[in-house]
Amino acid sequence: MYESYYGLGAKPFQLKPDPYFFYGSKGHKRAMAYLDYGLSQGEGFIVITGEIGAGKTTLMRNLFAKLEARKIHAAQIVTTHVDSDDILRMVAAAFGLAFEDASKSALLMRLEQFFRQCHAQGKRALLVVDEAQNLTPRAIEELRMLSNFQTSDASLLQTFLLGQPEFRKTLLSGDMQQLVQRVIATYHLGPLDSEETRAYIDHRLHTVGWRGDPAISAEAYAAIHAYSNGIPRRINTLCDRLFLMGYLEELHAFGAAEVAAVIADIRQEFELPENAATHSESKQLNDESAVTEAPQPQALPVLENMNERLSKMERSVVSILDAVKKIVSVPRPRKSSEEET
Repeated sequence: MYESYYGLGAKPFQLKPDPYFFYGSKGHKRAMAYLDYGLSQGEGFIVITGEIGAGKTTLMRNLFAKLEARKIHAAQIVTTHVDSDDILRMVAAAFGLAFEDASKSALLMRLEQFFRQCHAQGKRALLVVDEAQNLTPRAIEELRMLSNFQTSDASLLQTFLLGQPEFRKTLLSGDMQQLVQRVIATYHLGPLDSEETRAYIDHRLHTVGWRGDPAISAEAYAAIHAYSNGIPRRINTLCDRLFLMGYLEELHAFGAAEVAAVIADIRQEFELPENAATHSESKQLNDESAVTEAPQPQALPVLENMNERLSKMERSVVSILDAVKKIVSVPRPRKSSEEET
């Protein structure tokens, strides 16, 4: 792919969160400081919120990479579209405990016993809950109840909650006061500014051995920031497509025009045409008038789920190009004198 064409050691703009590429912007450094502070306290809840693709999961994986396994037993939950009963099963599974066909009381006893074993071994149990905005109030209450497991002088479990901005509204609701009283720190992870966007791109490129090929103009950086709004995942998606286009068209410099061309391609692929959107809206109105409860239309594919599909597209395009090059490079046999006559 474009990595070898530009002499890069690996793919710099993958969508998968990877602490190897962690970039410490002002916001990410402050968020990491809050996480470190929370770890030093050894109790309560730490809440980190941010937009989709802001880097919350990468932040957490960077923290995990620094944890001392001999002192902290950490577990993470990612899928949170569950009810209050299932959340306990997921916590048990995350810590490697048996959970199938177990009652709530049995799960609580197993968890408490496990946390006490960790404490006896000089370890602390840390639970990280990603996508916390999907939790129901009852599921959040179950997590809060787990924080009641304590010895005479220490908490047996500490919990980090990562979620999108709407999770802050959940915490401010009247039903969450008991949880809020146990939150020892909270931080909202905002987008990168224009200078940080440029530094973020350069950081990821230098991490894989970039030596200035392709060159990226100041106007290109500005266009990338304007489109992405400083959200790291959107930056990765755009830059990955930009480098792919550069490889296919054998470019060694990117300006605002090249960025604009890629943005136009992305919008064409993932945004409905205006007439199609109007037709969809009118069809939905008709359907709603015909039935009392119409099924919700499927959402358009989101960019963060496109990494695998884009990779397949890359391989397909490269295969076609290679085949064309072979055909063009093969000399055509000259006609004999008899054939010419």
